[in-house]
Amino acid sequence: MVNPESVQELLTSDNFGDRIKGLNQLRQLPPDVAFPLLQPLINDTNDRVRYAAVSQLDPLGKEDLGLALRLLRDRLLNDSELDVKAAAADAMGGLKLTEAYEDLQQVYEGTSDWVLQMSIVAALGELGDPRGFDLLQTALNSDNGLLRTAAVSALGELGNPKAVSVLIPLVNDEDWQIRYRLAQALGRLGGQEAEIILNKLAEDAVEQVAQEATSYLKST
Repeated sequence: MVNPESVQELLTSDNFGDRIKGLNQLRQLPPDVAFPLLQPLINDTNDRVRYAAVSQLDPLGKEDLGLALRLLRDRLLNDSELDVKAAAADAMGGLKLTEAYEDLQQVYEGTSDWVLQMSIVAALGELGDPRGFDLLQTALNSDNGLLRTAAVSALGELGNPKAVSVLIPLVNDEDWQIRYRLAQALGRLGGQEAEIILNKLAEDAVEQVAQEATSYLKST
């Protein structure tokens, strides 16, 4: 039976596998109980444990957003592992910690790792902070298709109508997944210009793109 005492025993084990097991069992405890138990694992010596712990700060960090911000900012800026940094960015976005915007921008501009950059781009979409527009526009010009795809989605989530004119040139992009995300983004953003492009995407040669555009047109 899972209870706070049994979970804490696992979390304080010298065996990192036990600590991972304990982190998984935290999901079965109430958030107000799980959050204090989680905190020491954020700085665990094992990078797999840190990754698992940081990933659980969304949603557990809602118990104390100020503390969650401090914990995540420390891992984003100081962790030795890129995937832990990426998990911190993901959690910042999930918790909508707009106070972390400048930290996310700093790390994005200071890394060449596209996985970390993609996590930051996705987080900026979730944050909904208008300051993210310029950085997302920059990401659209990346040579990495996955990063560009993430930027399209994030601009749709951000909700700034100015994004429509930035996204329009992608209607002829050779990557159908970018056109697919474009249909979703324009559907969210709305407006006359977006509708014109959605009508064009509704005739796309790739069925998934055409269906996505059509579904948004039908909902207007």
